[in-house]
Amino acid sequence: MRNQPIIIVLGFILMCFIPWNAFSQEIPDLPIFNETRINYNKSGMLILGSWALGNMIWGGIGASNSTGQTKAFHQMNIYWNSVNLLIAGLGYWQATKEIPSNDLLATILAQGKIEKILLVNAGLDLAYMAGGMYLKERGLRLNKDKFVGFGKSIILQGAFLLTFDALMYTFHVTHAKELPAFFEQVSFTPAGFTMTIPLAR
Repeated sequence: MRNQPIIIVLGFILMCFIPWNAFSQEIPDLPIFNETRINYNKSGMLILGSWALGNMIWGGIGASNSTGQTKAFHQMNIYWNSVNLLIAGLGYWQATKEIPSNDLLATILAQGKIEKILLVNAGLDLAYMAGGMYLKERGLRLNKDKFVGFGKSIILQGAFLLTFDALMYTFHVTHAKELPAFFEQVSFTPAGFTMTIPLAR
C-alpha cells in the first residue's frame, strides 16, 4: 500500500507519453462497423415509432368505446406514446444524418455513448414501472379508477421500453466485440517531446 502513490505517479507519467493521436487514425474498414451501429439505431427507432403509433391508434379507439379504468388506460397510452413517437422521429432523423466514420477514436466514443444511453434508459424504465405500480395501488386504495388505469398503462409502457432497451443494448454490445480487431490496424509512431529539468538554481 505504501508504494501505491508511486505507482499512480508513474502511471500518470506514462499516460502523458502515449501517442493518443494514433487512435485518431483513419481505418478503411471502420465505416462498415459504424454503418451497422447506425442501422441498429435506425431499426430501433422504427420499432419504437411503430409501437407508439399502434398504441395511439389502439388508445384512440379504446378510449372512445370504454369508461373508468379502461378509458384511463387507453388515454395514458395515447399521452405516453405521443412522446415515444416524437423521440423515435428525432432519433431516426439523427441516425440518417450520421456519416459512418473511419476514425477509431470517434468510433469508440460513439459506441460507448449509445451503450451508456441504453443503460440509463433501462434504469428509467424500471423507475417508470415502479411509478406505475405505485399509482395503481394508490388508485385501488382511494378507489380512483383514473389512477388505476394510468398505473396499468405506465407499467405496460415501462415493460416494453425495458425489453426494447435490453435488446438494443445486447445487439450493440455484441457488435462492439468486433472493435478490438481494429486496433491491429493502428500504427503507433513515436511522439516527439521535450522535457527540461532544472538541475540547479
